[in-house]
Amino acid sequence: MNNILEKSPVNYLEALNWRYATKKFDASKSLSEADLESLLQAIQLSPSSYGLQPYVVLVISDPELKEQLRPACWNQSQITDASHVLVFANKKDFDQDLIDSYLNLVSKTRDLPMESLTGYGEFMKSKLLGLDPETKAIWTSHQAYLAAGNLLSAAAALKIDTCPMEGFENEIVDDILKLGDRGLTSALIVPVGYRAEEDETQFYKKVRRTEEELFIHL
Repeated sequence: MNNILEKSPVNYLEALNWRYATKKFDASKSLSEADLESLLQAIQLSPSSYGLQPYVVLVISDPELKEQLRPACWNQSQITDASHVLVFANKKDFDQDLIDSYLNLVSKTRDLPMESLTGYGEFMKSKLLGLDPETKAIWTSHQAYLAAGNLLSAAAALKIDTCPMEGFENEIVDDILKLGDRGLTSALIVPVGYRAEEDETQFYKKVRRTEEELFIHL
């Protein structure tokens, strides 16, 4: 069966089959500045609802800081052995400033008068600002996950290993990184780097539900 993805310079499906949640990184290997920048650009280019990107990503390479984080991450070695640790942190709450700053960016980037964006801005505000803080936080975390998914795919295309983690003590990580001071909370942690040769899980067959179970064609 021919697949358009197989015709791309990087075989996308092959890359997705290659990737796995790396259990042991090679601590002696580090990402090049160029590869790290490529990953960050992939995150930057990720889709988000309304284009608002209500999150930030902390890029951690400092060994001492990674050592501080490891106990709060269930003592998983990926935190200290990976080249970099990316912490996706979503906004816990927001007001109209989030929307207004985005509209200003749209106006500047596309050379549009602010007046032409008034209707879109009012629409976003009507849909988002009335939400309660808990619902806002859930929504912003969903946007962070979209960006993290883009990171995983981009890394696989570059043959860079990743391990998305939800296994960590959220409040402790927030405290170590002082995320509360920025109105943020940690949603997902993704160590990135290169797999260790002795990580046996890289040889495991990928387990996924069948197409018949997963897809419903209507």
